[in-house]
Amino acid sequence: MAFILIIASLIFLWIISLCKIFLLPRTPFTKHFTLNGRAFRKRNVLLVIAHPDDESMFFTPTINFLTSRGHYVQILCLSNGDADGKGNIRKQELFQACVSLKVPMQQVKTVNHPDLQDGFGKVWNHNLLANIIEEEITSHCIDMIITFDKYGVSGHCNHRDVHYGVCKLLHDTSRGDIEVWELVSTNILRKYSGPIDIWLSMFWAMLPSNGTIQCLVNEQSRRSFTAMAQHKSQWVWFRKLFVVLSSYTYLNTIRKIK
Repeated sequence: MAFILIIASLIFLWIISLCKIFLLPRTPFTKHFTLNGRAFRKRNVLLVIAHPDDESMFFTPTINFLTSRGHYVQILCLSNGDADGKGNIRKQELFQACVSLKVPMQQVKTVNHPDLQDGFGKVWNHNLLANIIEEEITSHCIDMIITFDKYGVSGHCNHRDVHYGVCKLLHDTSRGDIEVWELVSTNILRKYSGPIDIWLSMFWAMLPSNGTIQCLVNEQSRRSFTAMAQHKSQWVWFRKLFVVLSSYTYLNTIRKIK
């Protein structure tokens, strides 16, 4: 009986959390980013990821938030995901997924460098990453970067190297005209709590001491499924389950890197 009550309570909390997510865009909760005190309007944002499908699995709430408000989003994928010899296929899947996320193909770039190959144990050179990212910033007049944090959500070494490549760029150039935000990695319970994580994430973002943290709710949760389904070579049962259970499908907590 106790087990049934626990399951029923979790289902009820899941439903209430989903309702909260669907209703939240109608409330004035979400704060806007600022750049040197200026309002967050028409920013040129560079999303830096490691592999095709990172954008759909982890960053959909952020992408939806930005595109729905008319901001320019450029996506830089630093490998073509060729660990299984499917690099060309995965590159095309990335383009298709981004189109479903309202990011045109011409605003998506994949890198296929011999020193930036997909795979666990593949160490990526942070100086090389910083140089590639700097070229994108210059080409597209970028004033905001969003990427992984130092754990990289899943702990994948390529995700973590992307973070350190961005930090290397910040350290070497000292560009005060660019804001950099990182996707906050959560513990395994929060990671697989689906929409339930919204309560803790909202509370954390609203604390006065956390002025550099934003909670971005996915106003189009179905797009996470639609976008990930474009990655047909990766759309296996455990990734389908991940998209359903992952809190990253429903919201992103991002933190400003100082």
